[in-house]
Amino acid sequence: MAAADFRDQLFRCLGGDWPAPCPLNVRIREKITKPGYTIESVFYDAEPNDPIPALLLIPDGISASKPAPAVCVWHQHAGNWAKGKSEPAGLMADPMHHTGAALAREGYVVLCPDALCFEERRDPTGKLKDGNFERFEFLRYVVDGKSMAWKNILDMKRAVDFLVSRPEVKADKIGCYGHSMGSTHTWMVGPWEPRLKCLVGNCCLPTYKAIHREHMLHCFPNFVPGIFNYGDTPDIAALIAPRPLLLNFGETDSGSPIDEVRAGIPIIQRAYDSMHAGKNFVAYIEEKTGHILSDEMWRRTKAWFAKHLQG
Repeated sequence: MAAADFRDQLFRCLGGDWPAPCPLNVRIREKITKPGYTIESVFYDAEPNDPIPALLLIPDGISASKPAPAVCVWHQHAGNWAKGKSEPAGLMADPMHHTGAALAREGYVVLCPDALCFEERRDPTGKLKDGNFERFEFLRYVVDGKSMAWKNILDMKRAVDFLVSRPEVKADKIGCYGHSMGSTHTWMVGPWEPRLKCLVGNCCLPTYKAIHREHMLHCFPNFVPGIFNYGDTPDIAALIAPRPLLLNFGETDSGSPIDEVRAGIPIIQRAYDSMHAGKNFVAYIEEKTGHILSDEMWRRTKAWFAKHLQG
């Protein structure tokens, strides 16, 4: 299937048109001073009466008169719905994934939002806990003719709207990074958000073929109803071409069986080559490594952002 035709089918399977952007209605809750940067705890609206809690990290010395490139950081899933934005912002959980804080120390303005069902976006009624609320939300969107991926993409597009609105941000120098579910978010939003000029996904490209073969229970944002009739997840990632895309993988990561990753990489590469942008796609597979952010993966991530956002 031609890329344009697949894109049309993906758009339909996701749920169709996203609504026209509503006012952001930004509210700043508090400011937290950290060595080298300040964190603003904010709300902005994805849709009317649908606020997204987020943490904005602003490096010292960055201002409207001295703006900087920016990176959206999509957090992981890890079966822990209590942690969302606060982990990459460096306020809780695993230091390996304090990536937003690390990027702020590198000089980037960083936005860490909560994904639907995580941290401050869990069931407001208190009736459904954690995974049950995620299942409820997934099914709620399905019966409405959409998907959770459709909602995630809408929310991520609003994150870019928010960054573009900030005077400290170079609006033409915005990238995104995500680990695990955050990587899924990266290649899901990439085809629909051209303002993201540089993208990095770490440890997640589970094909539907592998999910079915291995009987894998992946998180709901991976699943787009009906799309397997037309293509698989590498075909989605390929729609990001020609913009710079780095995908890191662990050879022994059971969440992304490496045989399917190896089969998917050439699909993405061909899309970039067809646009004479072959060098804008890199896939790195680290041997004897699982579902982690290794030192080498992080070194490559920083170098990718430096090359494409700071140049």
